[in-house]
Amino acid sequence: MITDSFDNQTEAIIEPQRKAGIPSVDVMIITFSYIIEEYIKEHFNCTQIETLFSATGLTPVYQIDYKGKKIGFYKTYIGGPGAVGLVEEALSKVDTDKIIMFGGSGCLDKDIARGKIVIPTEAYRDEGTSYHYVPAADYITLKNSHVVAGFMKQAGIPYVLGKTWTTDAIYRETRGNFEKRKQEGCIAVEMECASVQAVCDFRGVEFYNFLKSGDLLDAPEWDPRSELGNNGSQHDPRYFMMALDLACFVSDQPIR
Repeated sequence: MITDSFDNQTEAIIEPQRKAGIPSVDVMIITFSYIIEEYIKEHFNCTQIETLFSATGLTPVYQIDYKGKKIGFYKTYIGGPGAVGLVEEALSKVDTDKIIMFGGSGCLDKDIARGKIVIPTEAYRDEGTSYHYVPAADYITLKNSHVVAGFMKQAGIPYVLGKTWTTDAIYRETRGNFEKRKQEGCIAVEMECASVQAVCDFRGVEFYNFLKSGDLLDAPEWDPRSELGNNGSQHDPRYFMMALDLACFVSDQPIR
């Protein structure tokens, strides 16, 4: 069974190796948006400090100096395996102990206001990657959700705390599974949260996550809730600015 895959008693056959003299950043920010990546390159003084390699292409890692902090940034792949693979690569090439990831999610509760940031407190592990990094359980705790909430409160940004459903199968979010997850208190669905929290726990890295609620599943029919342009969508650069200020907020906090 896949849930029995966690093995911390024998060594990994392929282990990412952190070399000496690699660049260091205070916090690494991860997004999924190519639009935000282009915005950052156009509007910030970015320095490319590394390149992550895979068969699908090259992923540049940039450094931004912001409010006296060195902030790393890269665009990742959708889905737990791809996102975790790049986290492993990034940690082997850039020295950091804090990661912020933000992106879009589906909304599972129509009573949640559209204008609120979703901060996951736990993630339902309906994926495979996390079972190789932490022992089996239905949920994994997002241990820094209270830190993200503290930042949002201080910044005056509306937010809601709740569980999320991490799934590998975007086209198999069935009505029955949706009802189960909603009854358990899940308010969002996405594809990476549980996996990335697991690898961060395994590698001793602090993980901070927030979500932009997009399409609405809690409706008689699927509603994409699209907006014209990028205003308010997960591609809105304001979410990157939010992540930058969150990076400054968490940069001086101790590793737990």
